[in-house]
Amino acid sequence: MTPAPAPPPLPWLVVVALPVPAVDFLPPHGYVGPCPLGCRVLVPWRGELVVGLVVGESQGRGAHRLREAAHLLDAPAEPWVSPAAVAGLGGWGQDARIPAGLVWSDLLGVGWNAEYLHRVRAVEGADLSPFAKKVPQADWTDASSFAPPLLDSVREQGLLDEEFTPKPRLKTVIQAREISKVPPAARTVTVLQATDFAGRLTPKQAHAAAWLAQHGPADSLSAWAKGAEVSGSVVTGALNAGAAEYAFVEAGPPAAWVWLTENGPQGSVAAWAQATDQSPAAVGALLARGWADSVLVPAPAPQLPAALPAPAFDSADHLPEETVWRLHGGRSAERFAALAPRIARLLGQGRGVLVLAPDAATLRRAWEGLSGLAAQAGTQAVQFSGQLNELQREEAWSRIRRGEARLVIGSALALVAPLHDPALLVVLEEASDAHKLLSGSRAFVPDVAARVARAQEAALAFVGCAPAAESVPLSGLVLPPPRARIHVVDYANPPEQPELGPLSSVHLTPGDLGYPISHDLARLLRQVQERGRQAALLAPRRGYSALLRCPNCEHTPHCKNCDVPLRFHQQTRQLTCHQCGYHEGVPERCDNCGERMWKARGPGTEWIAQEVSRLLSGFPVYRFDKDQQDDLTPLLTGESGVVIGTQLLLSQPCPPNLALIGITLADTWLNVSDFRASERYHRLLRQLAEWHPTRAPMLVVQTFQADHPALRVMVEGRDALAYPRAEERARLELGYPPHARLAQIEVTAREAARAGAVAHELAAALHGAGAGETEVLGPAPSPVARLRGVYPYHLLLRARNDTRLGELLRVLDSRSWKARVRVDVNPRGGL
Repeated sequence: MTPAPAPPPLPWLVVVALPVPAVDFLPPHGYVGPCPLGCRVLVPWRGELVVGLVVGESQGRGAHRLREAAHLLDAPAEPWVSPAAVAGLGGWGQDARIPAGLVWSDLLGVGWNAEYLHRVRAVEGADLSPFAKKVPQADWTDASSFAPPLLDSVREQGLLDEEFTPKPRLKTVIQAREISKVPPAARTVTVLQATDFAGRLTPKQAHAAAWLAQHGPADSLSAWAKGAEVSGSVVTGALNAGAAEYAFVEAGPPAAWVWLTENGPQGSVAAWAQATDQSPAAVGALLARGWADSVLVPAPAPQLPAALPAPAFDSADHLPEETVWRLHGGRSAERFAALAPRIARLLGQGRGVLVLAPDAATLRRAWEGLSGLAAQAGTQAVQFSGQLNELQREEAWSRIRRGEARLVIGSALALVAPLHDPALLVVLEEASDAHKLLSGSRAFVPDVAARVARAQEAALAFVGCAPAAESVPLSGLVLPPPRARIHVVDYANPPEQPELGPLSSVHLTPGDLGYPISHDLARLLRQVQERGRQAALLAPRRGYSALLRCPNCEHTPHCKNCDVPLRFHQQTRQLTCHQCGYHEGVPERCDNCGERMWKARGPGTEWIAQEVSRLLSGFPVYRFDKDQQDDLTPLLTGESGVVIGTQLLLSQPCPPNLALIGITLADTWLNVSDFRASERYHRLLRQLAEWHPTRAPMLVVQTFQADHPALRVMVEGRDALAYPRAEERARLELGYPPHARLAQIEVTAREAARAGAVAHELAAALHGAGAGETEVLGPAPSPVARLRGVYPYHLLLRARNDTRLGELLRVLDSRSWKARVRVDVNPRGGL
């Protein structure tokens, strides 16, 4: 009985680094084995070969003919990304309705560019002449000899054999030749030597000939003349008369060649010349004459950041043993000391640990506090983030894949690192908005990390200065808060002061507190100057002011692309839109009434710096914001001065002699249309309180909301859980996270009417699919009605869990919409 034919292989689902869903491809011709989940593969894409990632198997039910993948780049036993990470990240992207290619291109930071040697030939017996004049023949030929679209056409017909081999990384060096392999012509030199001449010479010529016979040979006529102390014409006459002759003799090796032989190859001619204190032309001549070769050698592995010694820590592990837990409070060094015993124990067991930081400053502190634990456990620690170049990222990834590095500290790009046996995933500062990817998939990294940790069966820990409201219900440890000295300037309730009335009687009136530098803050700044200390002032925005306003008619210049006021930058005398970048010069007159005067409102860094320079004459004043980042080296080495900056200032190390921190207008962090605004404000206060690693500078908060709970818990010295716990209870009543899952749907169009109509159609479709009144909020125009020339409308989906949120989002795929529709799961920074 004839055995039944083997079923055809199932297609693979492959993602490429483009904002498209995963695409079906058949396995490479002749491939036998299971689906290589997490491996990279070369696939044909628009006439080229591009790198894709296998993320699953497809049922292949489409009627169209599938293309075959060209080559599998990774061994299935050693995938580029672990299958568990593929499942976790893929599950999140599917629930969020984000194209798989967009998710993976955002969160896989290495491997999309593969270096390989590619050879092709025609399939035996195939005639490829109908395709082009120059086509692959029966012999192997380098693929670069043919146009990629031609090869793709032949490949699509199944008439092309291809061979792929990894391309080694090489570099060119200058290497000394063995003396026996130096050309004889290079080892000989031309000299002048005396002959047995018996003819007649002038007395001077005879003297020169005698000198040459006694002291020769000479390198040149000039050297002979100089040695014999005669003129050049005399030695020339002696040579022409026959008293001397040119001869070829073997010379000793040049000093530069000897040095190169003893010290090894050099990376360039310039490096060789510099090391031997010679000119590049001189050593270049040696290279040209054959004393050295320019050769290709394997390139060394790129240098990675070195691990730092681990600070001392208590070996007792006081952290929870639950699957998901938290650690907050104290200073960063104290948190890392509390975290160290757990990480050391897991590394000692041969398991892997991943630490994710939201920004460069947090990553730097984590590296300082934790990287040394790896060496103690007999493994390596590697950094992985966008701060490394592509070669460094590839080297770090290779060490992780080989199991050489079991402690990874990095950014969101490290989330799917192929750790062997991952045991713990630590998310630092889980409430930070820096975890939110501002474009592309708009992923919020802690959400994705939770899915990946669950898929890998690893524990998940949230660690930071203050917990997010979402983390409050978890088991955890709260460290005692660092000592804080806080002085609040309450602009809403100025103290009363006596004044003389119209009849010379004394009565009480509200006192002037001073703005934008209050009298209290000015007094403390003067003390900083007198004592040679340091101060840092946090301004709410960059530029000079939030806007310019006509004092006569209240007109404010607006951006031509966005419905926002233009920010005034005094340094450039420009009005700039901080949304789209549009800028223009300051108008001479008001467009409405012709008034020549402008009134600045809303101080920024330039304004504050100007005020401080006027207040502290001769005292160093620095600026640090997106527009201007002064060199803070003098401050970081302990010199006195004041730095004015935006929140970007916290990305820098704290000045060592910092005595004063001022927030010039704290209400800016509260006056945002975001239910997380007060949480963000509280976290900023905690960050400032622990910015200095050992001391407690005076923190001056200028505000119109002195009684805000986020500030009061700081003034009262309560721990890091106090305010988030109250915030979590308030959100329970309002139905916000962690007691619901949110997604923002943004509908944009060039015409406001179209955007509004599509948004209402989408809301109607959601309600028609069974969405309740509390599950769909809106639609409503964006707080900024026009942004970069388009009109955004927002709908907010509020569901009880991820499953229900996914059901609501599936409505978006039910039809096409006549406007652009984007989904932002767990939106941050304004609704």
